[in-house]
This record gives sequence, structure tokens and C-alpha cells, in this order.
Amino acid sequence: MAAAETSPVTGIIDESKVVIDFGEHEGKSVLEVSDTTPDFYNFLIEQKDAGNFSIRRNKDKSYRLYVHKVLH
Repeated sequence: MAAAETSPVTGIIDESKVVIDFGEHEGKSVLEVSDTTPDFYNFLIEQKDAGNFSIRRNKDKSYRLYVHKVLH
């Protein structure tokens, strides 16, 4: 991701620095998911647009992505 670009999932934070903290993709970066599982990446975009997740910075300066609620 170039410096001028923003991610549809993470905004200005580099996708390689944001780790998913739930489900079967737990521990993977958003960038890894975008490369390997495009359907799940699109799901993350939908959840962001719906306001259903947050990205938090931990004490170790890592970023974790959490989904608040998943609608079935």
C-alpha cells in the first residue's frame, strides 16, 4: 500500500500492521487476508461500513481488529 493510499478496511494504518483478533483468521494480518481470502476481506469492508468493528492499539504498539457483532 503506497503512502498516499488508504485501505478500505484499516484507513491510514498499513494493512500489514493490523492483526485480526477473532475467528478462523485470528492472528493473520489484514494484508494477508486480502491476498488469500478476498471474500473475508470484503466481509471486513462491509463490517467497517456498518460500524461493526474497531481497531485498537495494544500496549506493545500492535494493532488488533475486533468485530463487535456479526449479523447473520
